[in-house]
Amino acid sequence: MDPVRVAAVTPPVEASQGPAWSQSKCPWGAPKNTTISCSLADVMSEQLAKELQLEEENAAFPEVVSVVEGPFITGENVDTSSDLMLAQMLQMEFDREYDAQLRREEKKFNGDSKVSISFENYRKVHPFEDSDSSEDEVDWQDTRHDPYRADKPTTTPKKGFIGKGKDITTKHDEVVCGRKNTARMENFAPEFQVGDGIGMDLKLSNHVFNALKQHAYSEERRSARLHEKKEHSTAEKAVDPKTRLLLYKMVNSGMLETITGCISTGKESVVFHANGGSMGDDAKPVPSECAIKVFKTTLNEFKNRDKYIKDDYRFKDRFSKLNPRKIIRMWAEKEMHNLTRMRKAGIPCPEVVTLKKHVLVMSFIGQDQVPAPKLKEVKLNSEDMKKAYYQVLHMMQQLYKECSLVHADLSEYNMLWHGGQVWLIDVSQSVEPTHPHGLEFLFRDCRNVSQFFQKNGVSEALSDRELFSVVSGLNFTADNDADFLAEIEALEKINEDHIQNHGKKVSSFSSGEEDPPTFCNK
Repeated sequence: MDPVRVAAVTPPVEASQGPAWSQSKCPWGAPKNTTISCSLADVMSEQLAKELQLEEENAAFPEVVSVVEGPFITGENVDTSSDLMLAQMLQMEFDREYDAQLRREEKKFNGDSKVSISFENYRKVHPFEDSDSSEDEVDWQDTRHDPYRADKPTTTPKKGFIGKGKDITTKHDEVVCGRKNTARMENFAPEFQVGDGIGMDLKLSNHVFNALKQHAYSEERRSARLHEKKEHSTAEKAVDPKTRLLLYKMVNSGMLETITGCISTGKESVVFHANGGSMGDDAKPVPSECAIKVFKTTLNEFKNRDKYIKDDYRFKDRFSKLNPRKIIRMWAEKEMHNLTRMRKAGIPCPEVVTLKKHVLVMSFIGQDQVPAPKLKEVKLNSEDMKKAYYQVLHMMQQLYKECSLVHADLSEYNMLWHGGQVWLIDVSQSVEPTHPHGLEFLFRDCRNVSQFFQKNGVSEALSDRELFSVVSGLNFTADNDADFLAEIEALEKINEDHIQNHGKKVSSFSSGEEDPPTFCNK
């Protein structure tokens, strides 16, 4: 026993009063209190040692001491003559100290949190918690057989069974089949997460394994479809590798200097801004700022828009011979031809620079990489709004009479305000007036224009039917929209029959340079 520990619990004895000079502040004076060492008999007292040991253990491990009577290390019932017993007692003492440190770390880590973690799995196992005899304990690390390791699937020979009599096991045994099914999960695709099922003694029935296998194949095919769609389609604000290659070629050829970034996204296209370069000495100059319109190569937005192109006589013969993806290139070609017509007629619109498959390069409407605002977004005073209305009215007349086109999607979202003037954009869906639904599209445009300018306080704005008559030059006597549309459909039917019977040679029109067929008025 440590003599310092024994001296700490021995009550001090008051020193006798010395002479007066000893109580002064002389450095050689005797101290006021002195501690008298305990006797040798007290040091050798076994009872005192037991009390001190029990007090120390109670302070360190109160929950353990309450279970076991008496101290752990010292006691009358403990035989210390065996070295093995002494080693086990020392190991137990070390384990208790290790567990106490774990409890302190656990308490420090959790703090006052409502959600706590436990280090219980890292605690040492005490003999009194498991069994009274150390002979029953087995160190699994020293054995070749691990009880927590899954048994290997039982392999049956080619004859299909093993054993004899009642101990026969066939290949259809439930346990054997279950373990084989678990092992077969290793053949699934790497992307299919099977968890820890393979490392466990898990037995999957045939029904469950077949369901997992079918799901794994479905996920693999779905992943392949998503990958293909991503690689072969133009996504939001991004381009596929083939489109990216086209843009690289434009930059490397010197036609474009740099592509600065995306300026607009829509249902059918993505528009990028670029700085123009040159196309050679003999070619036409490239504008300093260009707009690159990339038509999305996904077909979702074009399934319901084929009516704008399949009945257009300029592309009617080609439409039936193309696969769906090449039709998207036809959309870009259609917008190029329409912009060329509008540019020749003097209508404010982007100027076409070049067309490469589904990538259309045009002049940029705006300045310093800032696109011109849409007519829906800009705030105009009454005079500018009135001015914009008459400009739109004049452009609709030019578009119909001089270009023989109907915008078919004209609204405040497809008109830009730049330099005190209205500019028309997005004409890929524009059709000829001789289209089977051309007049219907024109009436829809007139309705959109009339509603917008009337809503913005333009008192001179005509109604949709009046605007239709002014633009087309056709006069109908209907008093309501239903009868008005009925007369339009009747006129479209008459012109469609006239074109089929007398206008067969107009199907060869493809470049937009020939004179388009005229409307016959009833």
